[in-house]
Amino acid sequence: MKIHLIAAARPNFMKIAPLYHELVSRPNLEPVIVHTGQHYDLNMSDVFFRDFKLPAPHIHLGVGSGTHAQQTGNVMIAYEKVLMDTRPDLVVVVGDVNSTVAATLAAVKLGIKTAHLEAGLRSGDRTMPEEINRIVTDAIADYLWTPSKDGNENLEKEGVAREKITLVGNIMIDSLEMARPVIESKAVFLEYGFQKEQYGLVTLHRPSNVDDPDSLERLCLELARISRELPLIFPIHPRTRANLKKFKLDQVLKENKAIRLIEPLGYIHFMNLVFNARLLITDSGGVQEETTYLGIPCLTLRPNTERPVTTTIGTNRLCTPATLFGHVVTVLDGQRSSGSIPELWDGRTAGRVADRIESLMV
Repeated sequence: MKIHLIAAARPNFMKIAPLYHELVSRPNLEPVIVHTGQHYDLNMSDVFFRDFKLPAPHIHLGVGSGTHAQQTGNVMIAYEKVLMDTRPDLVVVVGDVNSTVAATLAAVKLGIKTAHLEAGLRSGDRTMPEEINRIVTDAIADYLWTPSKDGNENLEKEGVAREKITLVGNIMIDSLEMARPVIESKAVFLEYGFQKEQYGLVTLHRPSNVDDPDSLERLCLELARISRELPLIFPIHPRTRANLKKFKLDQVLKENKAIRLIEPLGYIHFMNLVFNARLLITDSGGVQEETTYLGIPCLTLRPNTERPVTTTIGTNRLCTPATLFGHVVTVLDGQRSSGSIPELWDGRTAGRVADRIESLMV
């Protein structure tokens, strides 16, 4: 059984890695990695193939950057040609990037069975491009594999037949556990002059936070304020770096010795910083899950999250620039609970997915 695994943006590579290795171990399954090329910077994509011992992509579409419509359309065009030349038995898409919905559309229109790993996540905010990608993908994919029970509930509310939905757990935790020995062997924080749990880690890249000069300036000032209580390490996403320079805000951070600005890191080095941080300040999605699993406080600069289980069960809290400092003080005062780990976030999701795929062969 030939299975295409679609990878595009940074988190996708982490999600396909444990599944690829699990599928390779089963003689009746043939995984094929399809890299759309939606993200192509070495630090933001290719490094993940090295970190997770993945082979070079079997198929590379080379789409590159562009508007949402350009990326979606170009992936559809390029991937359709691949599907017509070498038809797989199953296409597995992950996450919620433009390539996710584009590959699903191309495959479904050719009558090729498609599965969405990490299905059912909803933020309720349709101004987020990712939310549109999630909704459309789940509406047309044949099999929907969810990371948590709220995903099942969301899909059922939308009228999806229950037989299409399977709770498989969180594949990101598989990735973390697969890499844990190497992660824990590092001491990346020492390279930047910090000690364990004596710093906060910051990641910001969402347009709502970094594309507006007023919003970005407010965040820079809040980070400077927080750094007086807790030093910060800030791996800067290319989008954020460009806007800091564009809005002439980069000096606000550069002149602050309690904030270390660094280049984006590969998964192993970044996760070593996560493992040893006192808290995380982020607007990312995956980090909310990883910190919940690790019991590390996470402050998410967003009005909503497609991973609400991390706020109801886990360590994540949604906040605004105005409330961020107060949340940091609460954490530093030891007033935050460590939370608990959601069901099936156990590092064995890839095995359950592979079992599910094998059951489709019967």
